[in-house]
Amino acid sequence: MEVGPRDGLQNEKTLISTQDKLELVRRAIDAGARRIEVTSFVNPRRVPQMADAAEVCAGLPEVEGVLYTGLVMNAKGGERAIATGRIHELGAVCVASDRFAIANQGQTSLESVDAAKGLIAMAQDAGLRGQATIGAAFGCPFEGEIAEEHVVEMARKLAEANPVEIALADTIGVADPAHVSRLVRAVSEAIGSTPVRVHFHNTRGTGIANVWAAVEAGARVVDAALGGLGGCPFAPGAAGNVASEDVVYMLHRAGVATGMDLGKLVEANQWLATVMERTLPSMVARAPAFPKPVETAEA
Repeated sequence: MEVGPRDGLQNEKTLISTQDKLELVRRAIDAGARRIEVTSFVNPRRVPQMADAAEVCAGLPEVEGVLYTGLVMNAKGGERAIATGRIHELGAVCVASDRFAIANQGQTSLESVDAAKGLIAMAQDAGLRGQATIGAAFGCPFEGEIAEEHVVEMARKLAEANPVEIALADTIGVADPAHVSRLVRAVSEAIGSTPVRVHFHNTRGTGIANVWAAVEAGARVVDAALGGLGGCPFAPGAAGNVASEDVVYMLHRAGVATGMDLGKLVEANQWLATVMERTLPSMVARAPAFPKPVETAEA
């Protein structure tokens, strides 16, 4: 799932125009993305970058087979997302620690699970898909280590709402591959047929290794952001997401098909770098193409 338009941009200080956000969506689709987190329906005073959520939705291209996700934190946000008529999926968030859950959405950890279940039901009642992310599943910026058993129990409770999937998010980039493998397997076992999605930040350079560990452990969907942009306004020290280009390169080299076009992702990276007026964190976009394209001799 391409999360650049939302998680990639939400923490940027310079406001990105609605048209540039829509161009990012169009370029992601052209590169093969078929599921895109396009915006969040949150308080614009807290996350100014997402204040144009309705305008972004109004301009989204209609492309067969492409699903648009809107992040929502409460019923009011869910109602706004549904009212656009352009969102196919509501993404709810609950948080694995009380202090971060209170900072992020004014609820305790268990209260955030109940709220997420309510948002999944709201989506289903509106004929949409509903899914949930467990934030800070691998570590909290305020409380430190998070008990794996607590995350598993959260996932088990979320599964009662029949979401299309449950995501485990390393919000501040502290996970390691062994931890990822353990937790993905434990959650998968606890929630049965409900797929597991993963969301990693590359704060400490372990993001790509964590993606591979998650895929090997059975994760079905990987979040990634074009260029490796990202961060959370309420999580001190959170750095960028794993880059879409880097994830696709690794998976393709390992023989895992993604349906994505790496060359077009690199082109989109170069375009986005001009918008952001800086080189983006992605590594693959800065490296020479490999393997080199085969040169054809002219007649």
